[in-house]
Amino acid sequence: MSLETARRVLQIEAQAIRDVLARLDANFEKAVDVLFACKGRVAVSGMGKSGLIGRKISATLSSTGTPSFFLHPADALHGDLGMLARGDAMLAVSYGGETQEIIQLLEALKRLEIPLVTLTGCAESTLAKSSDLVLDVSVKEEACSLNLAPTASTTVAMAVGDALAVSLLEKRNFRHDDFAALHPAGRLGKKLLRVEHLMHSASSLPRVARDTPMPDVFHEMSAKGLGMTTVVEADGRLAGILTDGDLRRLMEKHRGAVLEMRAADGMTKTPQTIGPHVLASEALNLMEKKKITSVVVVDERQRVLGVVHLHDLWTLELM
Repeated sequence: MSLETARRVLQIEAQAIRDVLARLDANFEKAVDVLFACKGRVAVSGMGKSGLIGRKISATLSSTGTPSFFLHPADALHGDLGMLARGDAMLAVSYGGETQEIIQLLEALKRLEIPLVTLTGCAESTLAKSSDLVLDVSVKEEACSLNLAPTASTTVAMAVGDALAVSLLEKRNFRHDDFAALHPAGRLGKKLLRVEHLMHSASSLPRVARDTPMPDVFHEMSAKGLGMTTVVEADGRLAGILTDGDLRRLMEKHRGAVLEMRAADGMTKTPQTIGPHVLASEALNLMEKKKITSVVVVDERQRVLGVVHLHDLWTLELM
């Protein structure tokens, strides 16, 4: 029984989104243009369930490059109206379009010349008629078996809000760097870190010269604990790398003679490298694809800057 109910709810909500998709018209483009032209912030407002949807839309706008805040319409009437200023825009969410608390804000919006975009299911409502642009988020039925609780209607309003946010993101040419700047913490922020912030560098970077005796190579690898070491030229450019695997193969082939060798005698001369500004997620994909556990970070002149280890990136994935 519950499984049948779940399927019915999802089918109704999925159909509601398909219906609004078919109704999208030039008004959506105009709404994006109005919000894009906003020199201040986009205030999102709504009461009850619409208010909860509005909070989410506002948060999505803010995290994707469109400064936004949620303005509770009742609080606005009791002092928070001062949060609005000329240059702002408002996005109102009201399915019936008769939310009195928002309607009472109309005079202030007009006085401050704040454009109003409304998501509503009633194009003939007071709020719709007072708006600069109206986006139709009406639904044929709610997913609630009583056809009362906001379900399909809130799903559609949230989906259209997401569509506005992503359209604005693309219109602003919002890139990975911008997203990373707004998400410095949490799993998203970690995945958007650049390798320059994760690499082992300076005293923690395993590094030897080409002519370093093999016993000293062993010591460097053991001390730095990355299972490898870079081999560098006198000017700091990368000459190659030596890994635990390289040493095992040398020992199998040359046995005791390995101790008489120099770093350059057993190094891999063309190791995988990346630049310091590569995303951590890209570095992880590279290592998994190449089946390697570390990659050397170099600058444009191939000078060694650091080493990124697979375990460091796996830790980010788990956060």
